[in-house]
Amino acid sequence: MAALLMPRRNKGMRTRLGCLSHKSDSCSDFTAILPDKPNRALKRLSTEEATRWADSFDVLLSHKYGVAAFRAFLKTEFSEENLEFWLACEEFKKTRSTAKLVSKAHRIFEEFVDVQAPREVNIDFQTREATRKNMQEPSLTCFDQAQGKVHSLMEKDSYPRFLRSKMYSDLLSQSQRRLS
Repeated sequence: MAALLMPRRNKGMRTRLGCLSHKSDSCSDFTAILPDKPNRALKRLSTEEATRWADSFDVLLSHKYGVAAFRAFLKTEFSEENLEFWLACEEFKKTRSTAKLVSKAHRIFEEFVDVQAPREVNIDFQTREATRKNMQEPSLTCFDQAQGKVHSLMEKDSYPRFLRSKMYSDLLSQSQRRLS
């Protein structure tokens, strides 16, 4: 009922947010998941590119629109912290300043790895403790074990569900319709 009372200009926002709702597996307006200038981005996303995401998980992760679509899917499953952690680790590995390296490492650990972290990733006790020990002297490789576990978890669990999802099939259909 409240949706009927919302002004007409919010219809697009409701559509975009609808694809992120609880356990939603469909998204008819992909502008919500695509980064920067979504209308142009969707037009540039070819069916071939979107189809290649099914080749391997690493192919998906190497494509910015693939990451955006996968992130939107993970949000529907309430598990986007896994991808966010993986991306934070990738960005962390680019750190060149020792001072920044230490502060970034602690921020990532506190956000994703520590017990009861706000966006705690699902890793085993041994991996968590090994990463905790790595925090004593942070290096560019201090998250490698935890990042590997999270990557494996997403690859074996979330990624196959993403490929079977209505969200992914709708994205493929939309890209194919643009060619027609």
